[in-house]
Amino acid sequence: MNGMLRIPRSRGALSGVLLILLGAWGGLIPFIGPYFHYAYTPPSAWSYTPGRLWLEILPAAGAMAGGLILLASASRPAALFGAWLAAISGAWFALGPLIGPIWPGHQLSAGTPVGGAITRSLEQIGFFTGLGLAVAFVAAVALGRLTVIAARDTRVAAHASRGEPVTAAPALRDRFALRPTPAGSPGEEPQPEPAGSAAHR
Repeated sequence: MNGMLRIPRSRGALSGVLLILLGAWGGLIPFIGPYFHYAYTPPSAWSYTPGRLWLEILPAAGAMAGGLILLASASRPAALFGAWLAAISGAWFALGPLIGPIWPGHQLSAGTPVGGAITRSLEQIGFFTGLGLAVAFVAAVALGRLTVIAARDTRVAAHASRGEPVTAAPALRDRFALRPTPAGSPGEEPQPEPAGSAAHR
């Protein structure tokens, strides 16, 4: 059973890297976006507001933390925790601007997108809605990969239960052992023909 809790680190590596990049974007774009005229009010670089803290910096930190856990963890429960943390952060990105203004006692606001109609739509997508959906999608893919127990995982668990070192070699050995040998391969001894087969040719 303990072997089932171990996973190869490569299982969540790609999702972890993507989540780190998306989280870094979400945490930095409010501060550097004004350099490219891509911003919410206040439209000045490196301006801090409570709304940016709660609606952008914290979910960005959650997405990056989840990605780091996925990237580094070889434990299935820990990796699942990282994926769930990133998924919640993605939902926070997408829904925060809608919930923040009506949050009792705080009334957090992300500001107002600046620019024309198309620019404002792109800012809404890049800062919140689209970013949150992207983070949640990557986290959902990671959750799907982590919740499925593959045949490779059962072989690793079997080796661990027998006290053998859990490396790639036993898994590869088992994989090639289960693969059928094609007929006529080099080194295979010829099989004798059944008696009387020549008479029916």
